[in-house]
Amino acid sequence: MTKPDTAVRSGSVLAVLAYTGIVASLMQTLVVPLLGQLPQILHSSAANTSWVVTVTLLVGAVATPVAGRLGDMYGKRRMVIISTIPLIAGSALCAVASSLVPMIVGRGLQGLGFGVIPLAIALLRDVLPPERLGSAIALISSSLGIGGALGLPISAAVTEYSTWRVLFWVAAGLVAVSTALIIAFVPEGMSEGSSGRFDFLGALALGVGLVSTLLAVSKGASWGWTSTSVLSLFAAALVVLLAWGWWELRVAPEPLVDLRVTARPQVLVTNIASIAVGVGMYGLQLAVPQLLQLPRRLGYGLGQSMMAMGLWMAPAGIVMMLISPVGARLSAAKGPKFTLVVGGLIMAVGYGSALGLMHHTWGLLIVNVVSTTGVAFAYGAMPALIIGGVPQSETAAANSFNQLMRSVGTSISSAVIGAVLAQMTITVGGHNIPTERGFQVVFAIGCGVSVVAALISMAIPIRAAVRAEPAADTEPETSPAR
Repeated sequence: MTKPDTAVRSGSVLAVLAYTGIVASLMQTLVVPLLGQLPQILHSSAANTSWVVTVTLLVGAVATPVAGRLGDMYGKRRMVIISTIPLIAGSALCAVASSLVPMIVGRGLQGLGFGVIPLAIALLRDVLPPERLGSAIALISSSLGIGGALGLPISAAVTEYSTWRVLFWVAAGLVAVSTALIIAFVPEGMSEGSSGRFDFLGALALGVGLVSTLLAVSKGASWGWTSTSVLSLFAAALVVLLAWGWWELRVAPEPLVDLRVTARPQVLVTNIASIAVGVGMYGLQLAVPQLLQLPRRLGYGLGQSMMAMGLWMAPAGIVMMLISPVGARLSAAKGPKFTLVVGGLIMAVGYGSALGLMHHTWGLLIVNVVSTTGVAFAYGAMPALIIGGVPQSETAAANSFNQLMRSVGTSISSAVIGAVLAQMTITVGGHNIPTERGFQVVFAIGCGVSVVAALISMAIPIRAAVRAEPAADTEPETSPAR
């Protein structure tokens, strides 16, 4: 049994880290309500202002594995605090920006803070008692979806009733509060690799490879999938990532990512499943808000205002928060592999039901709640599977790599869903509007990908991976919060 004072301190640690994860993930959807206004706000074209979203994804993809490795080397709590600094600075810069370049720089700084969530998950393994670890991991992991869902109504409300600059000042304030809370309540965890050297060349090569890949995927629909730019980016990514893999396996004295660890069957298959889950999760966030806001005269649009759209989307974030402990209990009873499979199947049910419920606002609410229930189960199970398959000194780097795989999935989803909705359009008042058939195809794709995620999850060789590292890790790995 956990002593009362330890339980209270553990609860404080969990609350602070969950709050920090939610605030960091708010940055994903912070600018979504502003997308239509950005060309006027920043005095630029729509194509140029799309970089306000893209740059955060690209920088976050590079920063996440780097922050994880540095957390394993120099302390996870320290890196969580350091990661909040560019979040504050980026938000403040965006708040005072009046042109495109400062806004892109600010959004890039916000992307540097995306390593907070995997660092927080790894820190939990160090500072929480074992009996609280499962539910805590599920909650922190789900904060990525919770913050993304809650970001829409919060940013819509602030934008509608105030100015867009206030939106970024509020974001900076929320992050500043989280920094102060971490300093006050969160203890330092283990840093077994602190004597190692940071792999700067490996970080640079991984950054180039990831930026090339994600840029080609995110811009393929607008630049053309067979254009010279996109094909060159894919070719460069292939060459650089192969060279990076060779460097990490054979040359690097202290590799950024231990590929031998990530190649363990449990970790490898979980990461592959994470890509599919990321594709499924992001499809709803791209399609449902558009469908809610399209005019009713189209016959399939639901005519909701920006604020109303945000409110219809908000319950999904609340459901994720409530469901994550249920997923943790399911993982404790049946194992995280079972929970991941169930999560994928629930996502598939949600997408499948959208085909019949998409003509009603309450129907899309049900679809969103069901699908995000599946996401909550899946997001809570994935870090548990990763942690169960790696040594404690690799937890931050391994979880960061897992979040990177989810980011790859969301990038693929953005490209595919964007291409489908861009191709299947009608012209109304001089504007291209996605057709009803386009949304139906999107929901069908989401259903199929979610089924694939469940099937991949069934293939995770959990027993072999878990028993490869017996209790040597589990005894000393978790110390009560101080």
